[in-house]
Amino acid sequence: MHDTVFPADLDLMLNRRLGAPVEAAAYFAVAEAPANAGRHSGATRVHVTIADDGTALHITVRDDGHGGADPARGTGLLGIQRRLAAFDGELRVSSPAGGPTVLDMELPCAS
Repeated sequence: MHDTVFPADLDLMLNRRLGAPVEAAAYFAVAEAPANAGRHSGATRVHVTIADDGTALHITVRDDGHGGADPARGTGLLGIQRRLAAFDGELRVSSPAGGPTVLDMELPCAS
């Protein structure tokens, strides 16, 4: 097991509790993304933004690593994709060579 320790910034705009299944999906997606960044991209910093617009939770994880993330090449991003898809959510990955990697996730959570 590889321990990853680096600074993470968090911007959280959430004014309510979400349903437990949605909270769990968001938690595991947010936990997996920085772990992947540390393991695979050489990142030294991650910025996480979480915003609730009332109908969906929007999560962005941006790292300063070298890029090259591809959901087809590993289980971490595929796991995030599957977890979000269970709620009709989406994962969009932008990870050009040289970085940065940006994961944009949308998780429906209407009340």
